[in-house]
Amino acid sequence: MAQRNPDPTDPAAGPVPADALAGYLRAQATEFLRALRLHRETGAGGAASEASVEAARALRRAARRVSASLHTFQPVLDPDWSEAMRPELAWVSGTLALEHAYASRLERLLLALHRLSGVTAFAPPGPGTAGPRGGAPRTAAGPPGVAVRTAGPVTLTAAATSGPPRNPTGHPAPASGGVAGPDDATAGPSGPTGTAPAPASRTATRRATDGTAGTAPGAATGTAGAARTAAGVSAAAHRAAGSSPAPGAATATAPAPDRGSLTVGAAKAGALLDRQLTLARTRAHSTALQALGSSRFHGIADRVAVLASEVPLSPAAAGADLRPLAEAARERLADAVAALPLLTAGSPYNAEALVHGLSPDPAPHPQDAPWHQVRLLLRLHRYAREVLHAQGGEDAYGDVRLLAAGEALDRHRDASEAAAAAAQAARTPRIAPATAYALGVLHADQRHEVEAARYAFQRSWQRDVVGTL
Repeated sequence: MAQRNPDPTDPAAGPVPADALAGYLRAQATEFLRALRLHRETGAGGAASEASVEAARALRRAARRVSASLHTFQPVLDPDWSEAMRPELAWVSGTLALEHAYASRLERLLLALHRLSGVTAFAPPGPGTAGPRGGAPRTAAGPPGVAVRTAGPVTLTAAATSGPPRNPTGHPAPASGGVAGPDDATAGPSGPTGTAPAPASRTATRRATDGTAGTAPGAATGTAGAARTAAGVSAAAHRAAGSSPAPGAATATAPAPDRGSLTVGAAKAGALLDRQLTLARTRAHSTALQALGSSRFHGIADRVAVLASEVPLSPAAAGADLRPLAEAARERLADAVAALPLLTAGSPYNAEALVHGLSPDPAPHPQDAPWHQVRLLLRLHRYAREVLHAQGGEDAYGDVRLLAAGEALDRHRDASEAAAAAAQAARTPRIAPATAYALGVLHADQRHEVEAARYAFQRSWQRDVVGTL
């Protein structure tokens, strides 16, 4: 078992002088300047490299820690300087975080759509890749009339609106959701029965696209004009033609409308989310580039460069102890956690996160705000512990208890924002009912993720954190 570091906020521990804060701020300022230099060297154009992304992440990380330290330990710092620096560093961190947030949100939603549709999201598309519901294999490029959208590791196939897709022989193929009509179970013109598949296939495609279970006309049998239901058309057509049905043709039935709508609607919902969030990500990227080249950012970088060599402490810093200030941050966190409904969150499947799920108000979910506030206060507490640990050279990052609670709250924020994005996409005018249904299922799924994150935080807090803070 790993040895537990002594709690620096314990009154029995020795005092922590302001020099510890000065050393911590100098180290973070140096990290900020190093990340800025790396970001400029690796480039940040339209095709930013992985090193550039990591440099931007390090830049945000250093800016957050300096800003949080200025907030927690403000009494021992120059008041005018700290009040001027805090909002500027928060602006840098927030501006650089937007692009990454939109990219992660899109990936999260597309993965959820694949999971809810029963599709393996990470399977590479190719001739041997099965369809969404175990249907016919799909090629990497997709059949004509099908647009393939790729976002990160997720590949999403969305049916185009120019008409039903066609197979290589030129005849209409079943919908991409794996839905086939009764006559689609038999071979096409080159098959053993020689049955003409065009009417039933076209009708099956329309039925899979609209998410409705209507009737399908029978196959061409020599007797014209007989309209039969999907349940009995295959057997009747083969009896009139004098041939025996292919194996499985007589038992082929249309899928449940809700599953068909979810599968087909998920493709269109994913395409809609892809357009909206990719556009938002592009705008955030342009905003970040403009911010990094602005005179405002250059002024911040100059002040951080000064901070790397000289920390403006207040006269009260002489002989001051940092432990009471860190303890005040811990108490603010404890008070905020006490106001959370942890008793409800500790009950699995309590569905509390789904309350007001059908509210027409586009504002963020009201019950999420206290949890977001706890996340920010927990981050302030963690950074305050880092300052206190820095004096003895100990590694405050090793406190897995606080890290586990913070990760649960990060998942809570990500799921909450993803649910809000799905709800916003569902408000798009003139979308198909199947698309709106898929977005509604996606919204409910992300609200369940919110509930799971609250449960994880409650268990982590009650079991590990509350007795050690």
